[in-house]
Amino acid sequence: MSSSRLTVHDLREPVSTPADGIVSRTIHRDDDIRVVLFSFAPGQQLSDHTAAVPVTLEIVEGEATIGAAGEEHEGRTGTWLHLPANTPHSIQARTPLTLLLTLLQPRG
Repeated sequence: MSSSRLTVHDLREPVSTPADGIVSRTIHRDDDIRVVLFSFAPGQQLSDHTAAVPVTLEIVEGEATIGAAGEEHEGRTGTWLHLPANTPHSIQARTPLTLLLTLLQPRG
């Protein structure tokens, strides 16, 4: 599914998020990476889960508590994390939160 086309997104563009919900949308996908933009209403969370591939998380805007590998990290706009494959992690939004998740696809 390789793509050579240019992809441009304004990550600060508002996302319509329900008052008690989480919205996610894939903004790019090819053979190397998958990039998903999440928008959380305050208080919403994703409980502990893992990804089969390495991932990065970047807080585009807002504040959250990020659980990773048994530790809690306070995240705010500009926080970036790299998580190896199969690392348990969770997200709890303290404010309206925009989060960029990048899944790094393994080379075959």
